Amino acid sequence: MLFMGYLLLGAFAGMLAGLFGIGGGLIIVPVLVLSFHAQGVPPDIITHLALGTSLPTMIFTGFSSLRAHQEAGVVDWVVIRRLGAGMLIGAWLGGMTANLLSASTLNIIIGCFAWTMALQMGLNLKPKAERHLPGPVGTGIAGTVIGWMSALFGIGGGSLTVPYLSWNSVPIRSAVAASAACSMPIALAGSLSYLYAGWGNAELPEWSLGFIYLPALLGIVLTSTQFARVGARLAHRLSPQRLKQAFALLMLLVGAKFMLFS
Repeated sequence: MLFMGYLLLGAFAGMLAGLFGIGGGLIIVPVLVLSFHAQGVPPDIITHLALGTSLPTMIFTGFSSLRAHQEAGVVDWVVIRRLGAGMLIGAWLGGMTANLLSASTLNIIIGCFAWTMALQMGLNLKPKAERHLPGPVGTGIAGTVIGWMSALFGIGGGSLTVPYLSWNSVPIRSAVAASAACSMPIALAGSLSYLYAGWGNAELPEWSLGFIYLPALLGIVLTSTQFARVGARLAHRLSPQRLKQAFALLMLLVGAKFMLFS
């Protein structure tokens, strides 16, 4: 029954990810927190376990999304290479940073991020194309910061990568494609970081690899990719304004939930 719940979570997260154009981590992490509470996982590692389990799911969804963008011919590999190297470093550091923080501090940080996303989407705040993409060093530093924040929040990075690239005059389709590609190095390095940080922790439940809970990972991966496509198709049939309002409300609720756990 527990594994069936993770299959349903994957379907729900994938549907919302496709519907709202976000990484599933913003949905997966809070639901995993609730699930781990119900399982009796010690409170001081629940958020770390949820973050570590969320990240590797994005390796699979990112690859699926990248294939679609590659077929459409909008992938800018130069931008991806510049950002990707920094993101690998930043994502590893993000996982190490999370391990140094208490669960209550992590909950407050993630709750504030969810509320920021609600504000951004609800008010339709978008950066204007005011400059051009910096050179390899500047882009690499930006990738490091994005990777660090993404691993700390347990997300694939699209919420940060797309606005950054749009601000630097990268066409929106190329920005979305680059975000999909860059979610994989973030997810890979971040996952390894959480695996390493949690290795040998006596409080972890069975079937855990560090802060990665394998039953949840498997269940989410099996359904999220397929249902993301369903959500994407549904998004084309609904009002964009209604979608943004629904997303803002969802993030307000997610943020509030994390604040209650802090």
